[in-house]
Amino acid sequence: MTIKAKICGITDDDSARIAIDDSAGMLGFISFPKSPRHLDLDRMAQLIANATAYTARVGKNVKCVSVLVDPHDSLLEAIAQKVRPDLIQLHGHESPERVRHIRERFGIPLIKAISVETRADVLSATPYEDFVEHLLFDAKPPRDATLPGGVGARFDWTLMEGYPARRPWLLAGGLTPWNVAEAVSQSKANMVDVSSGVERSPGLKDAALISQFLKAVKGL
Repeated sequence: MTIKAKICGITDDDSARIAIDDSAGMLGFISFPKSPRHLDLDRMAQLIANATAYTARVGKNVKCVSVLVDPHDSLLEAIAQKVRPDLIQLHGHESPERVRHIRERFGIPLIKAISVETRADVLSATPYEDFVEHLLFDAKPPRDATLPGGVGARFDWTLMEGYPARRPWLLAGGLTPWNVAEAVSQSKANMVDVSSGVERSPGLKDAALISQFLKAVKGL
């Protein structure tokens, strides 16, 4: 089984190119002011345009994802018109009805993140499946956290076993080059997402760790 990887929280061209060269399947670009990986829309648009051009030049198939948290329609309109990502990831408390509205109004494929602490949290993803391209299961952040993800927290990966998904899904939350093999083995995921696990400090990607993570994924 081929495992695909998403490198999330890209903030510079070099990190994007390294991830593309090492066969990442997706790149994530975050617009959320509280995040150390936050990008304004002009910067996100430029990074995605550069990554898309580089992907075409080297003959890779890499999708660019705008990661948003409870976005209002005016932000989504700006993302659709200015940034033009391949997908939008919704990483807040968006209800199934809100996700349906976004999909119908903007027509951009969606990833919906689900915060997981219990098996019931995993099963809560089912109502979203009619409206999204992918689901993403991330650890529920600590109660005092200011971010909905990207904090290095992990959940019990065995909670994913046997999940009857009708959509492809990604496993996220505390993944690193050293534990991704165990995570895939326990969860049976065939797509993984990493952000803080390939950083030398919050928001600062480490080229060696990106390559190490993607090498570990390719070896599965």
